[in-house]
Amino acid sequence: QNMSDAMAILHKLQTGLDVNVKFTGVRVFEYTPECIVFDLLDIPLYHGWLVDPQVADIVKAVGNCSYNQLVEKIISCKQSDNSELVSEGFVAEQFLNNTATQLTYHGLCELTSAVQEGELCVFFRNNHFSTMTKYKGQLYLLVTDQGFLTEEKVVWESLHNVDGDGNFCDSEFHLRPPSDPETVYRGQQDQIDQDYLMALSLQQEQQNQEINWEQIPEGISDLELAKKLQEEEDRRASQYYQEQEQAAAQVQQVQGAASPASGRQSGSNERKRKEPREKEREKEKNSCVLL
Repeated sequence: QNMSDAMAILHKLQTGLDVNVKFTGVRVFEYTPECIVFDLLDIPLYHGWLVDPQVADIVKAVGNCSYNQLVEKIISCKQSDNSELVSEGFVAEQFLNNTATQLTYHGLCELTSAVQEGELCVFFRNNHFSTMTKYKGQLYLLVTDQGFLTEEKVVWESLHNVDGDGNFCDSEFHLRPPSDPETVYRGQQDQIDQDYLMALSLQQEQQNQEINWEQIPEGISDLELAKKLQEEEDRRASQYYQEQEQAAAQVQQVQGAASPASGRQSGSNERKRKEPREKEREKEKNSCVLL
């Protein structure tokens, strides 16, 4: 059953997986079908968005809620007539605003303690999954940003603060700053644009009709399942190209409509050229020639 559930999730890897963090532990997530992939492949999944247990009011406001549950709680508390609930909702909202990077220093300390030396795992932050490892007590994230395409020596980035200002290293974890920071910056901006397009693609993916996995027979063979997956992929690809063609056609229509005056003028000139010829023909018909 786990294998079947994981196969139903694998195609979502092209766009993104839905995971919902809880603020009580670095490996605590609300259980969703997407988590099956990590459990089945024995890949540890971490996050660092934790509440500091020493701040009692935030601990009380957040409780054992997941992110989605906390957002719903904040909305409910704001609409309450109970001043204590309103205050609790305000504290929870301030926590989300103050930790918008989805990483706290308490979470970073817990991560450093929980991840084993040399362990390869996945780190979830800001709707991104990053490959993470630990080398000599320091956490490192695999560099996959588009801005580093031309930086052959930059492989890892250290994770030692919540602001994202890490040190870049090569494959041997030796410091290796980027050779062209300006190129890296432009590439990072392109990466942000690509992330936005990916989010739109994920939204569209959820709206599109997908395979009804519950209707697939339990005894289906791997070959038949692969055929169904391929058919679904072909359908999506066909729909994508159709949308691209429609977008190109709309652009051509807009470009054609950008100069309507010239089109009307050419048409009137054409009629002007035709009218004298017709008059000459009428004149020829009505006139006689004397020899």
